[in-house]
Amino acid sequence: MNTNKKTLRVLCLALILIFLGSAVAGLINSSFTGVKVSRISFETANGELSGLLYLPKDASQSNPKPTIIVTHGYLNSAEMQDANAIELSRRGFVVLALDQYDHGHSALNKENYMSEDFLGMWMPFWVNSMNDAVQYMYEQPYVLKDAQGNGIIGVTGHSMGGFSSSMALAMDEAQYETSGVRKIYAGLTEGSDFSYTSYAGIDVATADALGGGRIMGKVAAQYDEFFFNDPSETVNTVRHKDYVSTEEAQIWLEQDAPQVDTWYDTKDGGKRIIYEPAQTHPWNHFSKTTTSYAVSFYMTAFEDYGDLLKDIDPNAQVWQWKEFFELVALVGFIMLFVPVVTLLTKLPFLKEAVTEALPVRNVKTSTAGKVVSGIVLVVVALLPAIFYTPLVDGGAGSLGTNILMGIGIAGAVCGVISCALSQKAKNKSGRNGSIVAIISGICLAFTAHTAMYENIVVWPAPAVSDIAYWTINAALISILAMALIYGFTKAKDGVKLSDYGIVCSVKTIVAGLCTAVAAVVIGYVVLALMDVLFKADFRIWTFAFKTFDANIMPTVLKFLPTFLLFYVASTASITINTNTEGTKGVKGYFLAMFLNAGGVFIWLIRQYGTLFATGVAAHPESALSGIVLVAMVPTLAVAAILSRALYKRMGNIWTPAFLNGILMTVMTIANTTVFLKV
Repeated sequence: MNTNKKTLRVLCLALILIFLGSAVAGLINSSFTGVKVSRISFETANGELSGLLYLPKDASQSNPKPTIIVTHGYLNSAEMQDANAIELSRRGFVVLALDQYDHGHSALNKENYMSEDFLGMWMPFWVNSMNDAVQYMYEQPYVLKDAQGNGIIGVTGHSMGGFSSSMALAMDEAQYETSGVRKIYAGLTEGSDFSYTSYAGIDVATADALGGGRIMGKVAAQYDEFFFNDPSETVNTVRHKDYVSTEEAQIWLEQDAPQVDTWYDTKDGGKRIIYEPAQTHPWNHFSKTTTSYAVSFYMTAFEDYGDLLKDIDPNAQVWQWKEFFELVALVGFIMLFVPVVTLLTKLPFLKEAVTEALPVRNVKTSTAGKVVSGIVLVVVALLPAIFYTPLVDGGAGSLGTNILMGIGIAGAVCGVISCALSQKAKNKSGRNGSIVAIISGICLAFTAHTAMYENIVVWPAPAVSDIAYWTINAALISILAMALIYGFTKAKDGVKLSDYGIVCSVKTIVAGLCTAVAAVVIGYVVLALMDVLFKADFRIWTFAFKTFDANIMPTVLKFLPTFLLFYVASTASITINTNTEGTKGVKGYFLAMFLNAGGVFIWLIRQYGTLFATGVAAHPESALSGIVLVAMVPTLAVAAILSRALYKRMGNIWTPAFLNGILMTVMTIANTTVFLKV
């Protein structure tokens, strides 16, 4: 088949998958046009809030409806509440899926930060987000109020969204003392207790006292990585939980021996319930079980207004199909980049990004040599995962990072030895590789032992800062390993830098960068169009490409060099290890994915396999860091696929490395908390 025709066919297939997936996802999201979904934003005293408004077609000023505000946890955005938003709106509720301040399209005003440190920036966004959204929604004409003016509004949040919901419930009761109106009728939190709201003055006893006769519930997962702990265990929290047996739950339910899934009357005239699904923390917002709890809770809470709602069985859910079709669109989005890059490099100057095709190497070695090479490859792939916990959770100065510093020093020493041997053998290539080993070893020793990315004003995406610290060390581990192997063995075998896809041409590098930038821009234009037309993005669970505002770009540019270094190293590693006779076809792609994502995938299997089998995770201290890896596995796997597909077409690593670096950095920043956006 003609190459140009094949490229166009792949492009057309990618666009069909994107459009079809997004269109069907949009239909499901809107309950097949029964609900109007629109992105809204509104000014508050604390900043600007944004969200997706799900407005049933029969909701109006003359026919106001019970309303529910749902919101996400730390590092997420409104789209993570798709399940609740879809299932509640199709049953007749008005729903606002809210971006909390400094997440998604919302931003906190700079003057509302308490101080320029993590705590001072972290507290204000969740303390005020839900309460500010309640004030806005209460004033909308399609939101139901009773004869006394009380709002028929529910609040639900996951994780930190649960904290925000708990704060809003308490604030609403405090405001009732002066206004005589309760704007919130019911509240359900998912994946949150009172451990953090207590910092803002709302501990369990205060929350109980400020119940105000409302109907309230909690989803307390048995394997929640953070919360619902026995008070004796507050550090190693990734373990099995039984929240109803704790004193906190007993105070909140006002029962000495409460049971799960059981409604209890409270002394103020309200009702409360605790659900305990056998799930992890992020599983809550990707669960039929938890979604059925939310539906059951609100149908019970608002049973007096049942004539305004639709009685659909809680287990009759369709949100999973939206996720499926957004996955279809996601596949199309990833496919899109190969033909787009191919076509872009037909243009003047950008064609300089393409160099001579890389010849497939025919590696001949003994059985013993293959075994040794395989072992080395596995060890190199696993090292970043082995040091993940020390780097992300331990930080500079921990035992693990000190060991890594030692590895860097030892690597630099080995580089010196290799350099001397290469010089003696008059092997210029081996000497150059050894010099790279010396430099990367020294840099690894420095980065492993140095606290980096800690100034939150300079690096205003704290979760990304943790990953960036791991990423730069992982990149240096890879470069050090490749340089030592090259200096000691491959240079002697005649392997050249070009076999790694490294072409030292300024014109090729610049053209590759321009091609990558253009491809990412085209990809996000397509994404933005799908958002406008169908309110759909490209995702599966926590791995998502979504729209963003220009105010995150300064943060993207700050982190970009770190991630570019990683993808340059990973693409070179994939090139040298998969461009062989023995790794043709699918085998090469699987090997590429293993090199990029295999280590962290094994880390996750071990972490959660141990948790479910024994009740305590392999790394019980790794709560947030473990959850972050759930999205990192597909990120690294997709990057590996793009790297291999494109280095074969480009003849070098530059375009795929730049493409992955830019694309994955933008995706990461768009999906997380970014302080100081305005």
